[in-house]
Amino acid sequence: MKAAAKPQNGGKTLLRILSYLSRNRVQLVLVVLLVILSSGAQVAGNYFLKPIINDYIMPMIGVSKAARNYSSFIMMLCMMAIIYIVGICSSYAYKYLMMKMSNRALNEIRTDLFNKMQDLPVKYYDTHAHGEIMSCYTNDVDTIRESMSESFTAVIQSLTTVIGTFTMMVVLSPSLTCIIVIMMIIMFLTIRTIGGKSRIYFRRQQAAIGKVNGYVEEMFEGVKVVKVFNHEKKICDTFDDLNKQLRDEATIANTLASIIMPIMGNLSYITYALIAGVGATQIIGGTLDVGSLASFLQYSRSFSQPLVNMSQQFNSILAALAGAERIFALIDEKPEVDDGIVTLVNVEEVDGQLVECEQRTNRWAWKHPHGNEFTLVEMKGDVRFHDVVFGYEENHTVLKNINLFAKPGQKIAFVGSTGAGKTTITNLINRFYDINKGSITYDGIDIKLIKKDDLRTSLAMVLQDTHLFTETVMENIRYGNLNATDEEVIAAAKLANADGFIRHLPQGYQTILTADGSNLSQGQRQLLAIARAAVANPPVLILDEATSSIDTRTEAIIQDGMDRLMKGRTVFVIAHRLSTVRNANAIMVLEHGEIIERGDHEELLAQKGKYYQLCTGAEELS
Repeated sequence: MKAAAKPQNGGKTLLRILSYLSRNRVQLVLVVLLVILSSGAQVAGNYFLKPIINDYIMPMIGVSKAARNYSSFIMMLCMMAIIYIVGICSSYAYKYLMMKMSNRALNEIRTDLFNKMQDLPVKYYDTHAHGEIMSCYTNDVDTIRESMSESFTAVIQSLTTVIGTFTMMVVLSPSLTCIIVIMMIIMFLTIRTIGGKSRIYFRRQQAAIGKVNGYVEEMFEGVKVVKVFNHEKKICDTFDDLNKQLRDEATIANTLASIIMPIMGNLSYITYALIAGVGATQIIGGTLDVGSLASFLQYSRSFSQPLVNMSQQFNSILAALAGAERIFALIDEKPEVDDGIVTLVNVEEVDGQLVECEQRTNRWAWKHPHGNEFTLVEMKGDVRFHDVVFGYEENHTVLKNINLFAKPGQKIAFVGSTGAGKTTITNLINRFYDINKGSITYDGIDIKLIKKDDLRTSLAMVLQDTHLFTETVMENIRYGNLNATDEEVIAAAKLANADGFIRHLPQGYQTILTADGSNLSQGQRQLLAIARAAVANPPVLILDEATSSIDTRTEAIIQDGMDRLMKGRTVFVIAHRLSTVRNANAIMVLEHGEIIERGDHEELLAQKGKYYQLCTGAEELS
């Protein structure tokens, strides 16, 4: 009796779910026929009671045993048994087929869902909670699975059974059928009254469950803070209050829901007794025969259950449709637009000219088509911003008229307070977001003309939050370049000064990392991220607070390796520690989305502006 979330457009969503099932139309039609056959066998089997009693049992009453002929009676029983066996076999067959079809359909839905996620822009993930997206794969897919494998066939079976049973009851006795209809109306009103109240309390229960789960999760994540301030008793008292509220709501909700079945059961017994009494009176009056009453009583017992099943299945179907709408809403999201025509290719120099080649040469060029011809522009890492204006939202500008250039091999650093726009600039270089005005060029080519995959292949990023996959250390580093050899991976680890601690792990480079590398320190995880960027061997490197989680001593140790990594590359650095930007060719000081100061370390100190204040401690860098 739990209240299901209601879909916004149930009909359209249902048709879309069925479109996945209808990809196996022959099996789907066969399933429907088998369901009807299964239900029909049950209805027909019950009707056999009438001829068995009237034509075989009643005539034998008062006849001597020697004169009784059982052959026809046995034949009738065998026919009845065959009908039930056919029904059982049909039930097994349609459930087996439906299970295969539903699993195949769910596999296709999950595939479409996952494939679509790869095409969505970063903006989608920035504006949608990860838990919300994951619920599509867990709760929503599970409700569809249950509905496909159970509810779809259950509704058809129940509907067929109800129609067949009601038809046979009318044929057997219209007057007794009226009693059934009246009692069904009473049952329906009872379910509607009690069920309505039950739904209210189930909604309250679900809200209370959400509060309890949310509180437990929050306290679990903040357990260290709780213990530091000795707030164990306080949070236990709060949890006790929330838990008691959940208990009270759940008690009322489940009590109301649990009394429905006993009430329905007693009403069905009353119905059975009324039919038996009225039917007996009609038999005495000669308006009804014993066989018809026996069959009718059997039908009456099996008439209410399909109605209850349908009401339960409709609730399940509504929940599945609501979940499916969320899944299809994600699948229908607009994919990341990529109108680029410029691609990245391997090149080699032949007679002083760049020539495209298939083999990997560690030398790259932009292949820029012009009609039927193309030009090759060597990839060097020259990045320039020209009057760039950008805002994540239409009415809120984050970057204002940004002009900057980074020549090949230069190290450009960004400093400024939180929200100044430092990370936004690096997001624009990757085209995670597209600018509103101005242009960004890469080796003289507008990055809007470059295919996004090729653009991002030419870049490597080291983020503040390192994500490690459930794989070996070797494969986690190789993620930066899937074609890298083991020797290249090890060389990259040495460059990032990660080789030392890796070799002290239980299986060295073959150590499996789990739970996002929870068995490593934050600094070690950051070193692996730097090694991952090193193995990519890109012309442009973006370090977004890459050493924020590394202590000063470790930072000093890896600085030489980082310098070797950055040599000959264009590097953009975002750092909270001014020590990491002192040797930058140019330092950009951002404030409220504008570059307010630019120059190298000595030049900015001489200006005695914002950067000077940060260096002398007059202001903190955050």
